[in-house]
Formats: sequence, C-alpha cells, structure tokens
Amino acid sequence: MRELAASQREHLEKTLRELAEGARARLPEIAKGNRDGALLAMARLLEEAWPEVLKANQEDLKEAEEAGLSRAKLDRLALKDKDLRSLTEGLRQIAALPDPLGRIEGLSKRPNGLRVGRMRIPLGLIGFIYEARPGATVEAVSVALKAGNAMLLRGGKEAFRSNQALVSLWHRALREAGLPVEAVSLVPTTEREAILAMCRLELLDLLIPRGGEELIRLVQQEARVPVLAHAKGVNHLYVDERADLDMALRLVVNGKTQRPAVCNALEAVLVHERVAEVFLPMLEKAMRERGVELRACPKALPFLKEAVPAQEEEWDREYLDLILRVKVVSGLEEALEHIARYGSRHTEAICTEDPKAAWRFLEEVDASLVLWNASTRFNDGFQLGLGAEIGISTSKLHAYGPMGPMELTTTKWVALGEGQERE
Repeated sequence: MRELAASQREHLEKTLRELAEGARARLPEIAKGNRDGALLAMARLLEEAWPEVLKANQEDLKEAEEAGLSRAKLDRLALKDKDLRSLTEGLRQIAALPDPLGRIEGLSKRPNGLRVGRMRIPLGLIGFIYEARPGATVEAVSVALKAGNAMLLRGGKEAFRSNQALVSLWHRALREAGLPVEAVSLVPTTEREAILAMCRLELLDLLIPRGGEELIRLVQQEARVPVLAHAKGVNHLYVDERADLDMALRLVVNGKTQRPAVCNALEAVLVHERVAEVFLPMLEKAMRERGVELRACPKALPFLKEAVPAQEEEWDREYLDLILRVKVVSGLEEALEHIARYGSRHTEAICTEDPKAAWRFLEEVDASLVLWNASTRFNDGFQLGLGAEIGISTSKLHAYGPMGPMELTTTKWVALGEGQERE
C-alpha cells in the first residue's frame, strides 16, 4: 500500500469525516422519507442512462485489461445488458417489500401494566468497502436505503468511473424522492489509504468489507467499529449414494460453470464411493466440454482420465475459476467431516433422494445456506426473494447469509406506560 504524505492523509481523513458527519446529520430524514420512491426512481434512471453507465464501465474495463487484471476480476467488473434487467428488477422488488422500520415486535404487558417491546430501527451509517464490482453500488445502496441507512462507499479503483456514474444516478433519484443526497457518498479517491481511513472512522455504525480474503482480513484487523464480513466461498456439493446422478451432474455444471468467478460458485464435489465409478466419468466428460480442470483425490483418480492430483493445501481454496476439486468419500459421515474442516460456512449442498440423509445434512452443516437438490448459485439475495443483498455474511453476529433490508436494521426497546413508577 502506497504511503501518503502526512498532509494528504490528514486531508483524506478530514474529507471522510465531513462526509460521515453530513450523512449522520440527515439520518432522521432518510428514515422518515420516501425511500421506496428513491428506489423506483433509480430503476427508471438506470434504464434511461444505461448507455452512459456502460460507457464509463468500458473505460474502466479497458484500463483494467491493460493493467493485467485477472479474468475473474474482469468478469466481476464488466456490466452487461442482463445486469440492467437484474438490477432494475431488484430495485423494484425491494421497493415492494414491507417497510422494515417502525414496527414494534414482541409487545407484551408487564404485571404493572407497562407494555414493552422492540422497535425496528436503522443501523445508521454503513461503510461499504468493496472491490471491482460496480453492480454492488446499486444493490448495496438499495438494501441499505430501504432500511433507512446512509452509505459511505469505497469501491475498487478499477471500477471508479462506473461507480461515479452510478452514484450520480443515485443522487438524482434521491433528489426526485425528496431525500438528502448525503444518503449515498462515494469516497473521492482510489488511494488504498482510504481503506485504513475508513477503518479508523468511528462515526460509522458498521463496516462491511466485500472482496478478497486479504481485504477482509485487513479490515477486521484495523477496524475500530463493528465489522460484518463476507468471506470466501469454499462451497461443496455432496453426491450421495442415493442421488439422481443426472440431477447431480446438472447441479455441478450450473454451480461451477454458469459464473465461476462469484462467491457462490461450486469449488468441490464430494462423491459417495458407491456411485463414483458411474458418476465420475460423466462428470469428467461434462467438465471437459466446458473447459473445467479437475483436481482429484487418490481414490477419484482411477475413474478419471485427465484429472490431476489435488494437493492437500488446496482443499480450502476458492478458485473463482474453471477448476474443480473432486473427492471420493465413504459416505455422509466423511462428507460432513470434510465440509466441517475445509468449508468456509458460505454455501453447501447435497444431492440425494434419501430424506433422512438430506435432513441430517441440512441440520448439521454449518453454512449460511444449506441446500437439498439445488445449485449453490442460489445463495443470492435476489434469488432468495430479498430483491438484492449487501453481502453474504459468513459470521453469525448479527446476520448469517444474504443480508437484505431486515438484516440492516436493529431493535431498540420501547415502553408504553400510563404513569407507572417503579416501587
């Protein structure tokens, strides 16, 4: 990380502090304002101004390619026409969700007649540090805004032009809805020092890093405010002895090849030894056709013609590429042990026609989403009915899994009395 001169660091910290103070001062207006109107306005503006957004994105892509950005990161950086459809549909879905704020939960009456409960309120000002994925500039803000929060964004330098274009549209949408533009701010520099400055910014109520393992570890180590981490996705599919093998093959193909550079992509397949002889040649043929390299354990290699041996140190690796690990296991017990040891608590799936095995898998596997006969690619806020997500939490405080508007609220106690005094 390039060191900034003291004067530059002071200027950066002053800028971030002013942005944070401006946002915090407007939090009550944001919570009470026409948040759904801003979401709907943003959907319309995206449709109207998409060519301008794509132009900015193409400039980012050109520069990133010249700088030698990896294929996986280029994939996340690129905006396509299908992204417009998913982003606008997500905005409209979120706008249609019930307002999470103001409701009082668990209202009960005490013996003295005092009624007590918990009221849903925004978390406040959220700092969002993310890498080269401009779509998150729409998704994250939409989720946070629905829940009445303000956002301070520090996107990856590779997507700076794209993020500027999208934040400009957010400001137009906020003005149309009568909301303060301070609800969404973009850190006006691509300097890496901005990450550390945000970690030191105690005006934030929450910090969410979304990116590579190195970024998340840095934020967790340096932050002075609570951190909600979106960790890597070391995701498995266990093919049980009673699996429909055609279905299992479809789930592997979808999980690994539909979009290999995302966190819910499949990274490893665990195959019951009783079906390995039949299933693994099927798997190899399908993966060969799609350019996927197989890395296999010693028990799997005899059934595969072109696979290479998997190294012990890579069983917990997130490839984000067309590489798939394969391991033959003795049964459900060994599959559960392997996932407990190497999984990242992101997404795990089982393919089986045995309900007993499926329910044990669902109950015992510790992951933010556990699936039975479905692709790992469904661990996504849009796919799970949240409209979008700000990230997929792989820690359990205070959310686990895709984080939609409800997960970006908290509760405060309220008490409704009639003059009660404590004796």
